[in-house]
Order: sequence, then C-alpha cells, then structure tokens
Amino acid sequence: MAGRYCSLAQASAPVFAPGLTAERLSALRGGRRMWVNGTVLHYYFFDGDTDGSVIPVPGTAETRRVSWAGAKDQQDVVRECFREWQDLGIGLTFTEVDDRPEAELRIGFQFGDGSWSTVGRDALRVGRNERTMNFGWDLTAPGERGTALHEIGHALGMLHEHQSPFAGIHWDDEAVYAELAGPPNFWSRDRTFFNILRKLDPDEVNGSVWDPLSIMEYPFPSGLILEPEQFRGGLNPPGALSALDKEFVLRWYPPAGVPQPPALVPFRSAPLGLRPGEQADFVVEPPETREYTVGTFGDSDTVVVVFEERDGEPRYLTGQDDAGTSGNATVKARLVKGRRYFVRVRLYSSWGPGETAVMCW
Repeated sequence: MAGRYCSLAQASAPVFAPGLTAERLSALRGGRRMWVNGTVLHYYFFDGDTDGSVIPVPGTAETRRVSWAGAKDQQDVVRECFREWQDLGIGLTFTEVDDRPEAELRIGFQFGDGSWSTVGRDALRVGRNERTMNFGWDLTAPGERGTALHEIGHALGMLHEHQSPFAGIHWDDEAVYAELAGPPNFWSRDRTFFNILRKLDPDEVNGSVWDPLSIMEYPFPSGLILEPEQFRGGLNPPGALSALDKEFVLRWYPPAGVPQPPALVPFRSAPLGLRPGEQADFVVEPPETREYTVGTFGDSDTVVVVFEERDGEPRYLTGQDDAGTSGNATVKARLVKGRRYFVRVRLYSSWGPGETAVMCW
C-alpha cells in the first residue's frame, strides 16, 4: 500500500521572455524560487475558530468551517524540524511569530487536506489569510516526522527528488495511477502525474545526481518502479536529511560571513562583481523619509529584496525579480529616517562587457 504523499499545488510553467540564451534560462529556472540568503523566515501556526476553510456538508445545502489550528504536540514536531534545518548552519533563520501578517510561512493542520507546502518564494504570492503549508495527518505517529522535514524542504525551495530527470526511473504508469487512486491518497490522474510521473527540468532539481536517500524522495511500494532494477521491490528512503540534502541547502544558503554589510549611499552606485548564484548585501540608512528606488544596472538577471530592521532582525519589505526581461530589477519603498534597511541582490546570470551595479536613489 502506498504511503501518504505530499501533494504540491498544480501550477503552470513559468513563461520567460523569448530569445533568452540557454545559460540565462538555466540560471532563472534554477534560482527563481530560492530566497535571498540572510532572509529571516517568520512562521505562524493558525489558531482559533476563525482560521480555517469552509467546506460543504454532504447531503445538505449547508457548510461548516474546518479549523486549521493544530495541537501543541503537532506544532512541536514542526518546531523541532525547523531547528534541525537551522542547525545545519544555513544562512536563513526561522523565527516563530504569533502575528499572522508578520509571517512569510503560515502553517495549518487540516487533517484530510493532505500535506503540502508552497515552494520557496512562491509563499509570497499567497494571501496573508491563507496557508502556505499544511499537515494533513498525525506527525507524532511513527515515521511521520519526516513529513515536516519534507515540507520545510519545499519552503526552502526544494522539489521532489523522484521527479529528477537524473533519476532514470522507468515507471509502470498505470500501476502508479491505480495505486494513488486508492487509499489513503485518492488522487486523480492529473495530480498523480504532476506529483510523481512528471519529469522536472534539469535546471530545477536539487542537484545534478539523483539522491534516493533524500528527505524530498517519496517511499514507493513494490510493483511501481520497473527500472532501476534494484528498486522494483520498492524504494524506502530513511525519512531524514541526507548528505546531499545538506550539501544542496548549504550551497544555496551558505553561513553568513560578513557581520556588517557595506553601506549603500543614495545616488552612489555600488559595483556588484558577482558570479552566477552569488549575492551582495548592503545596509541603507536613509538621510530623509521619502519613497526611494533601489535598482540594478547592467546586463544581468537579478533578484533585489529590501528588508526593514525591526526588533533587531530584517523583515521582508519588498522585492523584485527581473526574471529574464530586458530591463533590470527595480523596487520602490518608503524608507524612514532613523531606521535601518538591508538590500540583498542575488545574481542569476550576466552577459555583455559592462559591469553590474546597484543604486539607491
């Protein structure tokens, strides 16, 4: 019998500007969901009778509200798993908050709705009253702690490992459809294809080799995989962070090495000098309160994010991703004199003879 599986929301593939080189497309596909390093991700657990979804009552015209609140023992499993990812020494920080609008990650516990998460920065597209992550079964049951590690992996920008084109998995498609159509998943063919059979683009996956031990790998019973031969009898990852999981997340989010970033002075450009995948951080202390523009210059694809320092930590204010367009990433934000702001710029790719730079004006 199949296990209970994470079900990502089906979404259309991103549309990039025509005429992009293979190098630019590769960089954009690989990095578009990833957070800028140094981000503090605030997470919130839904609580109370007003938090939840409205569902129909079978056989009637009535509806009822299903709470998204979770018991403390369920929340504690998720807290422990955030700490486990954090303790790798990554350059992201997880902080629990009790104010929903302050949270980038909003976590519900609606049993029967499956376990799922948005992927990386896709969380910022979700309404503030909606979940970005849900747990649909008991996380304290034996072997289920890995579900929380898995969903947090999605929140970090990781995708399903068995969908890697490097896996070389040859499925018995109809057996997979039949298995997932039954309990405990009851998936449609479209959902099964999207979450299992569909191959990801090579630039999207978590690494250049398949990792069957990854926390992002599903377990599968016998009879679903035809090749590789050693997995015909089933695939059973340990449900823990693998060595390659740790390597991937530390490569994208290396430990912070500069305690005090350089100042970005208004009307003075700062050269970036970045290689693809690298990031530059700056601090802005505005001389007056007004709307400022922060943008990059030069032939480059970048993501620019502005944070405001509050209670000693950076809070996401605004961001923009030029995503393969002919223009540069530019954001506008009202900055207040006497407060500190952080500008983080991550480079996807660059081309042309000129150097790239960032400016605040």
